Amino acid sequence: MASATDLPRPASALRLPPGAVLRRRLAGWAERAALPLLLVAGWEAFARSGALPPALLPAPSAVLHALADWMLGLDESTQSSSGHWPADALASLSRVLAGYAIAALCSVGLGVAIGWWRLVERTVEPTLQMLRPIPPVSWIPLAIIWFGIADRPAIFLVFLGAFFPILMNTIHGVRSVDRNLIRAGAMMGASERQLLARIVLPAALPAIVSGLRIAIGSAWMLTVTAEMVAVKSGLGYVLWDSYYFLRYDIVLAAMISIGLLGYLSDLCLKAVAATVLHWQRGTTVQGR
Repeated sequence: MASATDLPRPASALRLPPGAVLRRRLAGWAERAALPLLLVAGWEAFARSGALPPALLPAPSAVLHALADWMLGLDESTQSSSGHWPADALASLSRVLAGYAIAALCSVGLGVAIGWWRLVERTVEPTLQMLRPIPPVSWIPLAIIWFGIADRPAIFLVFLGAFFPILMNTIHGVRSVDRNLIRAGAMMGASERQLLARIVLPAALPAIVSGLRIAIGSAWMLTVTAEMVAVKSGLGYVLWDSYYFLRYDIVLAAMISIGLLGYLSDLCLKAVAATVLHWQRGTTVQGR
């Protein structure tokens, strides 16, 4: 049962003095940082306990030093990677954005068509459902044969990894639209195109946004996988190259970089979703 503090409050009760707002924000940041700081402290303690050689499990301080040199070129402790982080991150980001944008455009359009028209569902969906269980990494040999060693195989794999989560959520969103809304629109004389644009798509947007957020994580995973095998630049390439030279501090720095960039990508999507789905504010648990 919800407590009294969980119930919506009037707008006047939500107005707080600037000091209280600042304290609330600081408390929110502290809540978000508590678990990462605890994990880092435990990692540092375990690494310094001597249970594993430092070369096999670098301490967070060593990893942060490697990351700082990789980013800023402090003392060339990361050797050939020193100061090259911006270029590596930009290479990976460009592949993610390219493959993700193509997947979003294709999957949303196709998902709406499958969810709305029975003929498209019967003719297209069975083939897609047979392709969906195939792991995207299994396409790597064909991607290299078709596209060579360059950006295109990575973009192709990102497309595959992002396509199906967005597609399935779009289909679900379209099929979950309230029939009464569609009937009301038809009674008002709306054409099929108007029904799709003004009723179906807005009603399906929450599901589509969920698919987009799932897909951005898959996009980063597939980019790194492709860079390990089929590309000679980017964060994934540095990670794999450092593994061969037993530089596990750089390996962990690359993993941290990928996680942070993926997190920032998701934050950007959440900000866009908050703007697009502004009508959810105050009406749903998500918008509280």
